[in-house]
Amino acid sequence: MNKTFSPTWRGLLAACACSFAMSATAQDFPNRPITMVMPYAPGGPGDVITRVVAGAFQRILGQQVVVENPAGASGTVGSTRVARAKPDGYTLLMIHVSHATNQAMFKSLPYDPVADFEPIGSATSGPMLIAARNGFPAKDLPEFISYLRANAPKISLAHAGVGSASHLCGLMMQSVLGVKLNEIPYKGTGPALNDLMGGQVDLLCDQTSGTVPSVKGGKIKPYAAAGRSRLPQLPEVPAISEAGVQGFDINISFGLYAPKGTPKPVIDTLTATLQKVVTDPDVRQRLEGMGVSAVPVERARPEALRAHLRQEIEVLGGLLIKSGVKPD
Repeated sequence: MNKTFSPTWRGLLAACACSFAMSATAQDFPNRPITMVMPYAPGGPGDVITRVVAGAFQRILGQQVVVENPAGASGTVGSTRVARAKPDGYTLLMIHVSHATNQAMFKSLPYDPVADFEPIGSATSGPMLIAARNGFPAKDLPEFISYLRANAPKISLAHAGVGSASHLCGLMMQSVLGVKLNEIPYKGTGPALNDLMGGQVDLLCDQTSGTVPSVKGGKIKPYAAAGRSRLPQLPEVPAISEAGVQGFDINISFGLYAPKGTPKPVIDTLTATLQKVVTDPDVRQRLEGMGVSAVPVERARPEALRAHLRQEIEVLGGLLIKSGVKPD
């Protein structure tokens, strides 16, 4: 006797088959190369950090991890690619603060940074350093603050473009000190730092991965770590909080994301791998040599990254809006 199935039963059978296939895929993960998207140009701090993390993932998982750099539009080109990728764990996004601030930068994003991604965990955290050209008049941090307040319109502040880490750091510095400096935007950190070393601009507040080597080489003059603590790489440089400045604490973290809908067992595997990476002594040593730190293991998990992203959207996205940045 022929048996027929109603549309409802056929749908249930199809759903069961799909669920079984996803479960089998998750259990087998990974069985082919993984692509880690770094949505900024090759050779920059984020790219170098991503390649260190990707190399460790490759060693732990036993599968090739390829880093790709679809750069453009403040990281939105690469982020869009990952948001639209198949949610199977084989296409991942490594990104920093722009994931939180792009909502304030653009009138319309082709993705939602919260709803369209599954957070895996944070990987690194990099403090910021306030530095000046050699020959800048102030001899120490208290004198630096006084000099800025007395001469703000005449002082040039370089940054790597609207929405960049250095731009956000500069905005926060101006906000907490109550000054308005002459901002000079560049197309990237490299040109801004080059002009600081050449004496064409006065100040730059940027990630330690770029500034610390220049300080140690005697090419620029450090004034303060932009936070509550001194930098391990430059213990002689005070934290800005030591001068009584409150509310100035900015770190640039890189977090790892997968497309929305990636199966939980796959996310669990990637999170467990990330936690091994951030506790690996060799990885930690390599990152510290670049002026950044692997995060504590408790930050290398989805819940922590989700909370961090929401905080950055509120604080740093709000800072851009308050500064009068007009979305493109």
